[in-house]
Amino acid sequence: MNKKNKIKKVPFIIISGFLILFLIGIALGEPSRVLDQAKQVCLSCIGIG
Repeated sequence: MNKKNKIKKVPFIIISGFLILFLIGIALGEPSRVLDQAKQVCLSCIGIG
């Protein structure tokens, strides 16, 4: 029984860790930074930027 309970807890621990990192990234403004970099790459690919 103990091994079965441990297996069920591991996915929740991993998902919780990713969720915490995701929220920290949003709080630090990473989505806007990534979007700005994507715009720069797209503009340089078509020869405008």
